[in-house]
Amino acid sequence: MARRRKRIEHDNPDRWLISYADFITLMFAVFVVLYAISSVNEAKYKIFSDSLNIAFTNQPNVSTDNLIINKQEQMLKALVDRRTARLGEQQRKMQLKMKAIADGLSRAMAPMIKQGQVSVEQTKRGVLIDISASSLFREGEARLQPAAAEVLNQVAQILSREDQPIEVEGHTDDVPINTTLFPSNWELSAARASSVVRMLIEHGVPELRLSAVGMAANHPVVANDTPEHRAQNRRVSITILSPDTEHVIADE
Repeated sequence: MARRRKRIEHDNPDRWLISYADFITLMFAVFVVLYAISSVNEAKYKIFSDSLNIAFTNQPNVSTDNLIINKQEQMLKALVDRRTARLGEQQRKMQLKMKAIADGLSRAMAPMIKQGQVSVEQTKRGVLIDISASSLFREGEARLQPAAAEVLNQVAQILSREDQPIEVEGHTDDVPINTTLFPSNWELSAARASSVVRMLIEHGVPELRLSAVGMAANHPVVANDTPEHRAQNRRVSITILSPDTEHVIADE
């Protein structure tokens, strides 16, 4: 039997292309898988998370956004509550302080209060002292009488120990005035307020805290219908202003 001739095999120089194609295919598959893993469907993920939460805790899951919002609301409420509490505490302290000032003035000026020459009351703006003009000035004048120094000295001793702003207002009745010094009640009331301010400064009240205002006959306490009522309206009002609690908190 004739021996079969062995076929001679030749090397294929392009076989590397097959391996390269296989490698590229594998790399593509790897990147597709990585992309699929990194791209999570948020809606499906939330449904899946809620399902697990309900299954294990019997309570629906709260999203991260809701948790953040709830946390912010809690923090904001805590800040508001804290500020409200501080504001209330500051108001309480200020009320007690202003009451102490009013009580001190009432004790110091008790004789004049009994005579009806002075009144002291605590208002929303602060502590109001009304001093009859007749105990401070002669009719139609703005120069303080010697006896007025004793009255204002008692007031100044208390006010010099405080640090609140002080408003001094001059008030007249509705009877017109027309003199060389005071063409109208505006000039008279302003000059009287200024005279009281100067006296308070001389007795130790810092001038930076003081202001003088002439009100003429525009703010009567009673109707100008009798001589007695007109006498009540002729007065000097000293107001020790309550500090603004908002500013106090801001300063702190």
